[in-house]
Amino acid sequence: MNKNIIVYTVIIFLSMLTYSCGHNEEGHNHDHEESSEHNDDHEGEIHLSNEQLSSMSLKVDTIPLKNISSYVQANGQLEVPPQNMAEVTAVIGANVTNIEVIEGDKVNKGDVLAYMKHPDLIRIQTDYVSNWNSLQYTEKEFLRQKKLYKEKVGSGRELDKIQAEYRTLKAVVHGQEVQLQQLNLNLGRIQKSEIYKRVPIVSPINGHVQHVEVKIGQYVQPQTEMFEIVNIDHIHADLMVFESDMHKVKKGQKVIFSVQALPGQELEAEIHSIGKSFEEGPKAVHIHAEIESNKGSLIPGMYINGQIQVTDSKSLALPEGAIVREGDKHFLFIAKKEGGKWAFKPREIVIGEVDNGWVELKFIESPKETILVAHSSAYYLMAEMKKGEAEHSH
Repeated sequence: MNKNIIVYTVIIFLSMLTYSCGHNEEGHNHDHEESSEHNDDHEGEIHLSNEQLSSMSLKVDTIPLKNISSYVQANGQLEVPPQNMAEVTAVIGANVTNIEVIEGDKVNKGDVLAYMKHPDLIRIQTDYVSNWNSLQYTEKEFLRQKKLYKEKVGSGRELDKIQAEYRTLKAVVHGQEVQLQQLNLNLGRIQKSEIYKRVPIVSPINGHVQHVEVKIGQYVQPQTEMFEIVNIDHIHADLMVFESDMHKVKKGQKVIFSVQALPGQELEAEIHSIGKSFEEGPKAVHIHAEIESNKGSLIPGMYINGQIQVTDSKSLALPEGAIVREGDKHFLFIAKKEGGKWAFKPREIVIGEVDNGWVELKFIESPKETILVAHSSAYYLMAEMKKGEAEHSH
């Protein structure tokens, strides 16, 4: 009897224990489900206080409209028009006695670059003086014979003879005068028998001395290049545009370019002419653009890297730091104020053109209302969000 009571008591105890464990497990599962539902509401978010935003210099604002341009890449070099370059050559063979300039000097039209001398230069001047004086006498004699003939006193044969001498001598003197003028000598001074011992070599244009090709004592043959003068007042950008981009380029478009000599500085130009023939290998066309400023620090031949602005329109845009790339997708972070903190959640977008540090935005699904977004630190926010998700999964 007692034995049966003991067995019955054990069965009742085990039943109660089983019910108690099951009830506790159900309660635990219910609590877990409630916690999961609460966490799902904030899944994929990161929360920051105002102090954290301030320490990060993280700006929260709406998405502004910006002028976003698309560009055509174009490289080339700086050049000047042919009329702004001059090669100074010797008109006659002579020796260099003085050089008055060095490379880089600024010169005006008519400034002396060097002096030359040679016995032939003396002979040319003395021959001219002799012929010029003879011309003065012959001219007077011709006028006298002409008057006598008109008065029927003089002979027609004598008039014809002196007229022929006068015309021949006049041609010779004129030829010598042209030669002396090419030597930059003053005819009036020579006519007074003031002979130049040396002749000047002068600059034919305003500009800067780019090259000095001679040295003192050197004998220079006629037509030998002595100096090169360049006027950079009309320096322009000569760019090459590939055939595939030609349809985008038009006269009047803006060009932004840089040169190695001015690191970190962007210069501007405007297209004023487009070539009408292709260069081979690669197939490209020359584009000439007038430079708007900073010409004084630019030198012909400098290599340039340029961008031709082909479109200009207002678009939604954010600084590059506000966009983060994950694989083939791009995200920005939408911001919402929750109590004393800010909640940031990623949203996928499509990016367009990039212009001067700003990225054009295109939403996959347009927002139904004005939204606030983070204007920087996108990579940090994405890293912190992933870090939080990894901790939550454990």
